[in-house]
Amino acid sequence: MKKTIVSIVGLSLLLGAAGGVYAGANLQEIKAYLNNDIKVKVNGATVQLLDAQGNVVTPITYDGSTYLPARAIANSLNVAVDYDAASNSVLFGEKVDGTPVNAGQTFYQAIKDPNLTKYKSKDYTEVIKDTKSSGSNFTLEPKGKYQKLYLQVAAIGSDVQLKIQDKNSVLLKQDTVSIADGLKTIEVNIAGLSDVTVFYSYENDDKSGIFVPLTTSYYK
Repeated sequence: MKKTIVSIVGLSLLLGAAGGVYAGANLQEIKAYLNNDIKVKVNGATVQLLDAQGNVVTPITYDGSTYLPARAIANSLNVAVDYDAASNSVLFGEKVDGTPVNAGQTFYQAIKDPNLTKYKSKDYTEVIKDTKSSGSNFTLEPKGKYQKLYLQVAAIGSDVQLKIQDKNSVLLKQDTVSIADGLKTIEVNIAGLSDVTVFYSYENDDKSGIFVPLTTSYYK
């Protein structure tokens, strides 16, 4: 794995978040300075620090230390960052608990008919199931909050070929799911990505298809 290095003196992190996040927080007023002379390098290359809206953000110097916005640094390092208001915590990388992919997204092509959502006698409640074409795609929307996608896929009748890409058509993962695999879990690094598209194909006959449970496929 490629080692990631941030070149900065006295590095500390602050999360760039909306003002509403801080309501009721235990804040202490300080006098600090915006430091436009500080440069950040990742693996030797200078990077521009940006907030979630794409605006340039400036490091802050306070009491001999330099503070950088956590979201901008996380994006530069290709690490997911999120804020948990319930625990007032900044979350980097994979979360402890998985979040089903359908928890924050509506899948209009999803099937919820109990007669069609079962695989090996287990009912998965909401699935993407396609047995009528030889291939198509669907989009997932992690919204940049997660580090990994764990996508569960089962092949029906014949092997299924998968390609998972980001919105710029960069290939994130390519895999084959066979019938013998059963319900296969495919791990994909999606750090910082707002959406990814899953392309699939299989033999063009009336006995083949794909089964993707949306309740047990999850982000972390």
